Amino acid sequence: LNLTKIELKKKGDTINLKKSAGGLGEILINLNWNQKKSKTGLFGRSKGVDLDLACLFELKNGDKGVVQALGSSFGSLDRPPFIALDGDDRTGTVSTGENMRINGARIADIKRIVVFTFIYEGVKNWSDADGVITIKQAGGPEIVVHMNEHDNSKGMCAIAMITNVNNETFSIERLVQFFNGHREVDEAYSWGLRWKAGSK
Repeated sequence: LNLTKIELKKKGDTINLKKSAGGLGEILINLNWNQKKSKTGLFGRSKGVDLDLACLFELKNGDKGVVQALGSSFGSLDRPPFIALDGDDRTGTVSTGENMRINGARIADIKRIVVFTFIYEGVKNWSDADGVITIKQAGGPEIVVHMNEHDNSKGMCAIAMITNVNNETFSIERLVQFFNGHREVDEAYSWGLRWKAGSK
């Protein structure tokens, strides 16, 4: 039994992050994918899929929003929403993928988070991208969600729901559900935001 890595394999599989006396500390969410390029013609430029990591958040005070590179909504660890996205990798060549961090010391301020990804550029081909989310926490096992179900007709995938449990820990639930866009994700999880088109 590998206690350093736990995979949530089926929709609805849920696990709590490890509680510790000093609080949860920083929680790292990493999105990585197969960044091989598809060749287009003899001299054609090769183009890989560009996946963007993002999340919807709801705070205990009722504030709701989105953290994503689109519209430069990168968030903040020290101020609300206590969630921050690292710089956006437009090339798909950074082998570490994309990272989002949650300030676990502020768990009492955070109600729930839906982590999602969307194909910003490139063909909608989830099976080629072969994405994987890894949630890392000091002192606890890594929690892994493989995006091994695919719907290439839709460009967005909700991967995991992170929910506050008694202000002590977060539960992580596997979703891997595909949608046509932000508004559909919002409606599926009853967020209630108003959406307008954005760019980065």
